[in-house]
Amino acid sequence: MEKIQQYLAQLPPVPQSAQWVLAGVGALCLASKLLSYLRLVLSAFVLSGVNLRKYGKAGSWAVVTGASDGLGKEFASQLAAKGFNLVLVSRTQSKLDSLAKELEQKYTGKGLQVKTLAMDFSRDDDGDYERLGELVRGLDVAILINNVGQSHSIPVSFLETPTEELQNIITINCIGTLKVTQVVGPILKARKRGLILTMGSFAGWTPTPYLATYSGSKAFLQQWSNALASEMADDHVDVQLVLSHLVTTAMSKVRRPSLLVPTARGFVRSALGKVGLGGYQSTPNTYTPWWSHSFMLWLIENVPGVNSPVTIWQNKKMHMDIRKRALRKRERDAKKQ
Repeated sequence: MEKIQQYLAQLPPVPQSAQWVLAGVGALCLASKLLSYLRLVLSAFVLSGVNLRKYGKAGSWAVVTGASDGLGKEFASQLAAKGFNLVLVSRTQSKLDSLAKELEQKYTGKGLQVKTLAMDFSRDDDGDYERLGELVRGLDVAILINNVGQSHSIPVSFLETPTEELQNIITINCIGTLKVTQVVGPILKARKRGLILTMGSFAGWTPTPYLATYSGSKAFLQQWSNALASEMADDHVDVQLVLSHLVTTAMSKVRRPSLLVPTARGFVRSALGKVGLGGYQSTPNTYTPWWSHSFMLWLIENVPGVNSPVTIWQNKKMHMDIRKRALRKRERDAKKQ
C-alpha cells in the first residue's frame, strides 16, 4: 500500500483544464442516465403511444399472424374492438373459424369483417403466400402484426436440439415473418401510411443459452426490423419491434400471472397503447410495453449490460433450472401412464 501511495505521489498533477473536461464528461454521462430513467418512468406510467387511428380509419384492415391462440388472439380481439377489420392467419382452420364467429357476433354493431387463411408456416409453401396475397388484394390494410412464432419445447443445448425443431423455429420465426411482410408491406407503402409490429423477445435482445436457436431467430428479427424501419420511414410506414419477457401463453408454459408475468390481454393492451415509446432503450424502433419488463430491461442495459458475461450466465442458469424441472415433470408423467 505504501509503495502505491509513493508511486501516486510522484505522478504529475492533473491540469485544471483536464479536471474540468473529465468533470464535464462525468456530468454528461450522469445526465444521460437520469434523462433515460425519466423517459422510462414517463413511458411506463404517464405517456400514451401513437394513436392507431393515425394508420387507418375505422373499417380499415389489420393482418394478424399466429392469430388463433395466445397473443395473436388478443391482438385480433383488441384490434376488432378498435374498429379494424381483420385478416387472421394461423395453422388451424377450426380455431380461426371459431374466433372469427366469436368476434363477428361480439361486434355486430360495428359491422366487423373477418377473413381467415389457414397455413402451416413450417411448410414454407409458396402457394400459401400466394393465397395470402389474393386475400389482401384490394383491402385497405393499415396494420400488420407479425406474431407467428415457435420456441423450443423445453430449454435444450444447441447440440441436442432436434433437427426438425431447429428447422421449424427458423422457418416460422424468420422466413415466415419476412415472406408475410413482403406480401403486406407493398400495400402499406402504396398508401403512404401504416404500422408493422413484429413480436421480439428478451431471448433475442440478449443471448440466451439453452434457447440458442430461438434466441438467434429473435435477434435476427430485431436487426431486420430496425433495417426495415429505416427503409419504410421514407414512405411514412412505422416499423416497431415489440419486446417481451414471459407472458401467460402456451409458448411460455406459464399459467399464473405475477409482477413480471402479465396476462396476454394485459400485455397486448400495453403493446397497442404504447407504440413508439422506446426512446429510453439502446435499440431504436423497439419498445417494451409491459412496465415491469421495461424496468428490467433498463436495469440490465445500464448496469451489467445486455451482452455482459453476468447477464448471459444468469440467463443460462435460469434456463438450465427450467430444463431440469421440465425433465422431472416429463418423468412423472411417464410413470403415470
